[in-house]
Amino acid sequence: MDLRSIFMGFAFALMWSSAFTSARMIVLDAPPLFALCARFLLSGVIGVGIALMLGQSWRLTRGQWRATIIFGLCQNALYLGFNFVAMQWVEASVAAIIASTLPLMVAAAGFIVLGDRLRPVAVMGLVAGFGGVIIIMGARWGGGLDPYGLALCVAGALALTVATLALRGASSGGNLMMVVGLQMLVGAAILIGPSLALEEITVNWSLRLVLAFLYTALIPGLAATWVWFLLVQRIGAVRGATFHFLNPFFGVAIAALFLGERLGLGDLIGVLVIMAGILAVQLSKAPAVIPPQAKGQ
Repeated sequence: MDLRSIFMGFAFALMWSSAFTSARMIVLDAPPLFALCARFLLSGVIGVGIALMLGQSWRLTRGQWRATIIFGLCQNALYLGFNFVAMQWVEASVAAIIASTLPLMVAAAGFIVLGDRLRPVAVMGLVAGFGGVIIIMGARWGGGLDPYGLALCVAGALALTVATLALRGASSGGNLMMVVGLQMLVGAAILIGPSLALEEITVNWSLRLVLAFLYTALIPGLAATWVWFLLVQRIGAVRGATFHFLNPFFGVAIAALFLGERLGLGDLIGVLVIMAGILAVQLSKAPAVIPPQAKGQ
């Protein structure tokens, strides 16, 4: 893995993890589902516009249309919708920690549902990763952790796990930015109904809201996704996924820095354990490296 790939991986993890802090800022001043619809609409229009400028086509493959619809529903409407609503009651660091367990959930679900084989190091990684979550949540439970908000975060992570398993190999065929833009528009279309039916559309306009909204739409929404696709094309999905182990640390650190959220010893221990678990699971999937002298024998 070269220096450029490492830089791209760190940039992706940092941008992805920062989304929880900016989302927390947004829901303090605007209805969560309505704000999310507006974010998807802006990101989707920009994404489709960029795709057209790059010469990408609306004519997607069947797998890409499937990816667009399922990700629009599971990733945007359910995963992000549940998280935005949950952050009315839970801290951004809690939402980031739950969401960061996605590689663990995907590995566990693949083993239970699809019969994927797990190496011993992956099993130990799963146990360690979920153990780290228990450490953090146990430490915070006495501090007033809201069970409803926690349940919404878990439901969102499970929805994204389902989408990830359902869409293995569905990103081939080009037109990736078009897929990214269209699936955001799908998310906006799905959420606008629940927003109008369930929310009172009252917005407390502030500089914090405007900056957080623009940042969330452009940086985690578009830039992080684009960097991720470039990283996967450069080093492959398995190696690229190893950078997910940075998400728990970045998510908690950014929330503490910008929102003043508490960071106790139990949080630090739990985050380190989760990071180790995710890294173990991802490294267990990496193919064996063939020494140069052994090639061609």
